[in-house]
Amino acid sequence: MNNIAKAFVAAKREFAPALKTSTNPHFKSKYADLAGCLEAVNDALLNNNIAVYQETSEDATGVTVETVFLHESGETLRGGKLHVPASKQDPQGYGSALTYARRYSIMAACGIAAEDDDGNAASKAKPRNGLDAIAPARAASDLGLYIPGKDEPHSLHSGSAKWLASFKQMMNSLETSDKYETRMKMTKMREFKEANQAIIEQLGHGEKALLDADYNLRLKRLGASLGD
Repeated sequence: MNNIAKAFVAAKREFAPALKTSTNPHFKSKYADLAGCLEAVNDALLNNNIAVYQETSEDATGVTVETVFLHESGETLRGGKLHVPASKQDPQGYGSALTYARRYSIMAACGIAAEDDDGNAASKAKPRNGLDAIAPARAASDLGLYIPGKDEPHSLHSGSAKWLASFKQMMNSLETSDKYETRMKMTKMREFKEANQAIIEQLGHGEKALLDADYNLRLKRLGASLGD
């Protein structure tokens, strides 16, 4: 692994920001699409003799993608498999999930980041977490804070101010954790934000702006390159 490790570190120094050049019509906001994410890293990787490709695995409910880096020496570095469920069991649903999975896989494997806006479309039909998982009797007042992979809320908070404070506290724990390396910290933070996306969409415009600013600042402190 010596050759690819040295080459990958050198390439990472040359990674460009993942520019937000596409628009999500549902949320009327900018995001970095798959082409933009690949463009941010491809030249740097090739300049250091690394080719990147993405493997897909058999998946009955969606798509599973893994980003692989291949050095000219023959050494490989694998980014880990990422599963994304298809919102619909048809070509369009699988195609959307594949694009989403490829984009997030390359971002996580390369340690780059950009605000995600179009990912909501991939999970909107069957959200794993969020308001749909809260009992109707308490949805109007209590906001649940969710942990990735858990359908039940980790905690409930009366009002958005208390929920935001708890959200930031959890983000701070992930950012400063001694358990994870830097790239894994960013992945865990992204997954935590995704798990609570349905709640975030219920916040006011100002509250969402503050949350996004706090999230992006934490990513920058960890060395992420954010799109403008």
